Amino acid sequence: MIDPRTPILVGCGQITDTTGKPSSERSNVAFCAEAANLALDDSRVAIGTAALGRRIDAVAVLEFFPDISPRFASPFGRCSNPPKAVANRLNATPRQLIYTHSGGNTPQYLVNRFSEEIASGETELALICGAELLRSTQSARKAGLKIDWNEDPGGEPTRIGDKRFGFSDEEGRHELRAAIHFYPLLENAIRGGLKRDVASHMTAMGRLFARLAAVAKDNPLATRREGYSAERLATISDDNRWICFPYPRLMNANAIIDQAAAVLVTSVGKAREWGIPQDRWVFLHGCADGVDTWVVSERDRLDASPAIKGCARLALDMAGKTLSDVAAFDLYSCFPSAVEVAMTEIGIAPDDPRPVSVTGGLPFFGGPGNNYVTHSIAEMMNVVRKTPGSFGMVTANGNYLTKHSAGLYSTKPTKGPWRRQDPKKLQAELDARPKQHVNTKPAGTGTIETYCVAYGRDAPDRAYIFGRLDGSGDRFVAMAAHEPALLTDMLTNEQLGRKVAVGEKDGRNVFKPTSS
Repeated sequence: MIDPRTPILVGCGQITDTTGKPSSERSNVAFCAEAANLALDDSRVAIGTAALGRRIDAVAVLEFFPDISPRFASPFGRCSNPPKAVANRLNATPRQLIYTHSGGNTPQYLVNRFSEEIASGETELALICGAELLRSTQSARKAGLKIDWNEDPGGEPTRIGDKRFGFSDEEGRHELRAAIHFYPLLENAIRGGLKRDVASHMTAMGRLFARLAAVAKDNPLATRREGYSAERLATISDDNRWICFPYPRLMNANAIIDQAAAVLVTSVGKAREWGIPQDRWVFLHGCADGVDTWVVSERDRLDASPAIKGCARLALDMAGKTLSDVAAFDLYSCFPSAVEVAMTEIGIAPDDPRPVSVTGGLPFFGGPGNNYVTHSIAEMMNVVRKTPGSFGMVTANGNYLTKHSAGLYSTKPTKGPWRRQDPKKLQAELDARPKQHVNTKPAGTGTIETYCVAYGRDAPDRAYIFGRLDGSGDRFVAMAAHEPALLTDMLTNEQLGRKVAVGEKDGRNVFKPTSS
């Protein structure tokens, strides 16, 4: 007998629209509701999908990109209470209306959270959903269309998650605020740890991401289905230009997409009561959440993630499984560094034949903001349903390899009452780890620890480094802006370990190489 309070996922829905025309009718919340209806249909519930929708007592919507970033702000308006707007479209009157703060870890975090609530009897049926319409927004703006996405269903949603900026004041002072800069910094630190030169590391990154591209080629929901080769991904060309060295365009998450996804979480008892067939049930065997050192420049190591290691270990331990029991993974894949660190920390060898993505990853499947992992979970549900009894692991990552969640899924029932370790225990271990002191007024000479070179439209625009001061060994942040000769040199010659002079100019730390 399965404990009737055991949490299970019973429905999933995904939409990718690459050709549809923008309209006032398909707003982000309307798109969420479309995916939610697909998830309700997917449950094959005996009482009917409309009746099941009315039984939803918790709706969580992943924060939309236009509500987070001025870069992606929509000129067509917004919804004041997204979960309520979605619930209204489903004729549901949920007890909980949640609108998350930003974080790519949040979909898995929500599955973990709702599983606890279901196991304790607090929640009966939870809907997790999200959507992005950046392709439609861009198309409508270019076409000069008049679209109205304003909606005020009343009330205020509960906000959950960590709303702090992912960067420190010191990093922000040097214009380091974006993922497209932090992940390249991490990448060169990884390369340094592996003792690779730029060319061989580019080849290795190309091989890794070619694996994701091959999955996307066979996924009808993927936005880039060309099946790029390793050579193609690692070669700079007109349509694979540098974004921020060492990443060309096709190694970056693709955010300009229209995608939506939703999953439903309930209990075994309720699934039986409502007539959801057991072949739709997917069990969360193990899960964990943890946060690495918040500020990237304060991390003890730039090529590691103790939180990923801890989350994977806890998820496997909770399930009573080992890594060899996992048939497929979906590792968060916004940039190569995220996948490389996850593989190392989890213990997946570079030549391991098991899939590291079941969707095709954020560059090739699509990177719908905070909602990508809802797609990961939905696709993993499909994968384990196709091979009953198999296990699949999903990892989720927010900010700059900062906030982490993991889930281990299978159609095989869990044993006994569903319980997880208090997340505070792992977090206390992570918080006790050493941090690096960052000198905010460095002066003198030092060594480049890692670096990246950011591009404008056609040429390198600025460079960022984390360095180590001679003598004290303190870490420092510095930049060089609009110096064509230096930027070109940084793209053509090795910079790791290079000696620099550093000092303040115009309110920022700037560096100059002192040796070739």
